[in-house]
Amino acid sequence: MGWKSVNLEIELRKNREKNPLFNQHLEAIKKHLELEISKDEQIRKRLLTNHSQEKINRLNFDELDLDRIFHQEHIKSICSTYRLRFLPSFYYKKRLPQEVLIRIKALEQQHQIELNGFKIMAPASWFKLRNADDPLLFVPLGNGYYYLVHKWGNDLNAFRKLLMWPLKSLENFLLLLAAVSLLLGNLISLIIFDTGIDFFKTGILSLFIFKWIVGLALFYGFKMGKNFNSAVWDSTYFNA
Repeated sequence: MGWKSVNLEIELRKNREKNPLFNQHLEAIKKHLELEISKDEQIRKRLLTNHSQEKINRLNFDELDLDRIFHQEHIKSICSTYRLRFLPSFYYKKRLPQEVLIRIKALEQQHQIELNGFKIMAPASWFKLRNADDPLLFVPLGNGYYYLVHKWGNDLNAFRKLLMWPLKSLENFLLLLAAVSLLLGNLISLIIFDTGIDFFKTGILSLFIFKWIVGLALFYGFKMGKNFNSAVWDSTYFNA
């Protein structure tokens, strides 16, 4: 006599029917899930609300992780170095991962408060900006201080700091143009003058090249509406 095969799904159903309280537990689970979904939708709505004025969150200071508190100047410095934007979450166009909502709910429950005034630090291409890789979510604490709620995504490319260094400020940009002009001046001198490098002629040539490059860069910058990192870190305009 052979053994009959067992249908595990049927066995599971039979085992469930032995528990008369299962339907009550199921109803409780359903209500819990509906409540969590409702909370998630409320948080998403707050994240996508455009507030005309920045709202201050009165968090319990003793419950805060001090390592997550940053001043506006610290944020501005990082944004200027890596050419990032620090803008209200209303402008963020990518979908926020579920882990962000979980972190916000945990923080709200811990401090018994409804968080508002969310801001995100990320590259400009990740925002819905008006026409003029590593996001961080903050909430304002007041007096220029912000609390880091959550970080998600991948880290920034290590070369981004080097690539964005010329755009950090006008001084950096002019230093780069001066170095390029000097290099081009020396190369052209070696090609034109058979007697070797003439420092006076090379200097004059480099100066003319510098003026030409600066003029070209200014023309392009004004035409495209571009600006330096320190001036656009909190701008809501795309062509800045």
